[in-house]
Amino acid sequence: MPRWLVATFCLLTALTSAQAQTAKLPNVTVLATGGTIAGTGATSTTTVGYTAATVGVQQLINAVPELAKIANVKGEQVFQIASESMTNEHWLTLGKRVNALLAQNDVDGIVITHGTDTMEETAYFLDLVVKSRKPVVLVGAMRPSTALSADGPINLYNAVSIAGSQEAVGKGVIIALNDQIHAARDVSKTNTSTPDSFKTTELGLLGYIQGGKPFFYRTSTRKHTADSEFDIAGLTALPQVDIVYGYANMNTVALDAFIAAGAKGIIHAGVGDGSIAARVKPGLVAARKKGAIIVRASRVGQGILARNGEANDDELDFVAADTLSPQKARILLMLALTKTNSTRDIQRMFYTY
Repeated sequence: MPRWLVATFCLLTALTSAQAQTAKLPNVTVLATGGTIAGTGATSTTTVGYTAATVGVQQLINAVPELAKIANVKGEQVFQIASESMTNEHWLTLGKRVNALLAQNDVDGIVITHGTDTMEETAYFLDLVVKSRKPVVLVGAMRPSTALSADGPINLYNAVSIAGSQEAVGKGVIIALNDQIHAARDVSKTNTSTPDSFKTTELGLLGYIQGGKPFFYRTSTRKHTADSEFDIAGLTALPQVDIVYGYANMNTVALDAFIAAGAKGIIHAGVGDGSIAARVKPGLVAARKKGAIIVRASRVGQGILARNGEANDDELDFVAADTLSPQKARILLMLALTKTNSTRDIQRMFYTY
């Protein structure tokens, strides 16, 4: 056989093998929203005081060439913002795009790059509105892309690994940072700047990523994603729900302003077990009589908010937040209000999700 024919045969065989290998890889779409993972600093040692949301999605993907070995990765720039500027409208746009992509047969999982400041809130919103069991993984960084010790590249690699894995199917929306896997409902940012900021302190993380492979050790018992009753397909806005923070010498100025501004719901982030100050209680009672739903939460950050504990919720017609933080209770109440104004039904939702 002529040498040129042998060479051609070998080349075609190699190309066919490479194509077959690519076809076996999962298809993962990266939706970029900005944040520190896309941030840049003045120098390589700048880890605070940097500018967030300056690097585009394709540049983020290109910075991690190893991604090509674990998935067929495509990128979309949905937003380019610092996550403290995330709004309800951004959430609706993102949630609808996630659902549209997951409905496609050629998408096996989604990674969302996101700023860490409100990542836990976006993750929980998606946990309640995504209509698929396919993996959705939020990922970010505590240090900008230009830092000597940037954590974004390995975090992105791990997130794509999880999003393309069978192990993550049906686990709900996930946050993956610092080689750890957390459930959207339970995780919180706990430190202003360190890479190990995201923790599920009492209920525990879901698992770890090691060697580019996810290892799960527990799952959440609360309903999420495909089992959720919430649907944003026809929504263009979410009801106004605001948070009133409890503290010594608290007054009703903020509460009154929120109600006057048209709030349909109030999360009272009370001290301790959601305690209500004596001079604030009449304002909450008045707000409930005007139709606003009152949810008692706690600023503590851990533990079950006891119904009829520090307040007679049955008598006052209030809702107890269970273990949800005030910021996550706000998200659940907004979605609940798209379906009902019944405090009894809303309380059921707080014990379900």
